[in-house]
Amino acid sequence: MRFWDTSAIVPLVVRHTRSSEVEAWLSEDSMIAAWTLTPTEMLSAVHRLGRESHAPAAAVRAAERVVADIISRTVLITDVERVKTNAERLLRTHALRAADALQLGAALAWASDRSRQILHTFDARLRHAAEREGFRVIPDA
Repeated sequence: MRFWDTSAIVPLVVRHTRSSEVEAWLSEDSMIAAWTLTPTEMLSAVHRLGRESHAPAAAVRAAERVVADIISRTVLITDVERVKTNAERLLRTHALRAADALQLGAALAWASDRSRQILHTFDARLRHAAEREGFRVIPDA
């Protein structure tokens, strides 16, 4: 199982230049761990992209169904207090936005008893902080 930031999951929902790469990661390990607010971030991305590309309502609804399917097979990290504590420390240590600190805080909560910790993200700031926190981040910078 690997931890996936929202930026890494969205290409599974909406075709993107990196969708094939993301699908390959999923074929290597089909178990996804994610922060409990990732579904909300994914719906935000789907609707934003729908508005920006003037996608038909049917396409947006289809993307919502894909989000629901992915989330139904995802282990969500729901320990908000632990994630918040982690995120507050991360904000003091790294140049992160609050949402990214919460993502990494959730990854740390998830990874606490696992050895090989892999985190998927396309966000450069999150990648840098996650590497400094001991994660192997894919894709590499």
